[in-house]
Amino acid sequence: MKDIANLAGVSIATVSRVINNPEKVKPETREKVQKILEQTNYVANAVARGLVINSMRTIGVLTVDIRDMFFARVIYTIERGFKSLGYNVLLSNTGGEPEEKRRYIQVMLEQQVDGLILVGSVFKERTGNKHILAAGKSVPVVLINSYLAGENIYSILCDEGEGVREAVNYLVKMGHRDIYYFIDTKSFSGLAKLEGFRRGARENGLDETRVLEIPRSLEGGEEGVHRLRAGKKRFSAIITGEDLTAAGAIKALQKLGCKVPGDVSVIGFNNLLLAEMTTPSLTSIDNMGEAMAVAAVQTLYNALQKNPTPPKTVLTPRLVTRESTGEFLA
Repeated sequence: MKDIANLAGVSIATVSRVINNPEKVKPETREKVQKILEQTNYVANAVARGLVINSMRTIGVLTVDIRDMFFARVIYTIERGFKSLGYNVLLSNTGGEPEEKRRYIQVMLEQQVDGLILVGSVFKERTGNKHILAAGKSVPVVLINSYLAGENIYSILCDEGEGVREAVNYLVKMGHRDIYYFIDTKSFSGLAKLEGFRRGARENGLDETRVLEIPRSLEGGEEGVHRLRAGKKRFSAIITGEDLTAAGAIKALQKLGCKVPGDVSVIGFNNLLLAEMTTPSLTSIDNMGEAMAVAAVQTLYNALQKNPTPPKTVLTPRLVTRESTGEFLA
């Protein structure tokens, strides 16, 4: 920057203003400095600038698997939101192992990010969350789809349990009584969905134990259907914790000669694009992924600006009905 100032015949402070606040520099001076910047291919030192203004204008975003369609949609919305606010986003795929998640949080802090967003309920560990609480002592931390109480910790959630409960109510109104729930994870989110099913079943006088644990995959949904058939279980509807497993369930039912929804109705979760691509199209619980992402951006930005920020924001899900559900035909 000193060399640029000498070439332009201005002060270092003027060069800095041209780079960071060009509107505050006279047009003729700004043009002269910018021309020299272009001629010399000057690139600002982001670290040095960050030290001066006490901000790297960078947000760290962590997820366990960017290939997951829900996580991808949420992260895209976060990145677009912060870009519009003048921030860059650093993304890390942590995988599901607790030690790796802890390590990546530390890596982000070492990169001097201004704040952290943890996408997915799996970042809240059953074995303790001291690493997240410790991170909150350095930068504001936002959890999406999970809740953790702590200083400088903020949570954005969708009431997913209520979403599953409403799905049960919807099926009951359609005449269904033999409803099974497929659970694919026991994360904070997974257990909330399970409790929503149990609550809905109890309120409608149904058997709340009709739950199957399956892998979180297309094959998992197929496996669940085959296990029900092998056990000669009576069922007219299935609710799953993911659209992907619901697609697997539909696939297995059709291979077995069952009509969806004529013989069995199926409901997924997340309301991804996948829900519109299945045949029949999939009724799904929309857990407001994009809305949670927007809320996370606004919450973290407010925290960075030292504005009043609620520690917990809860959104309401909605049931999006499509072709995979219908009235029970005795």
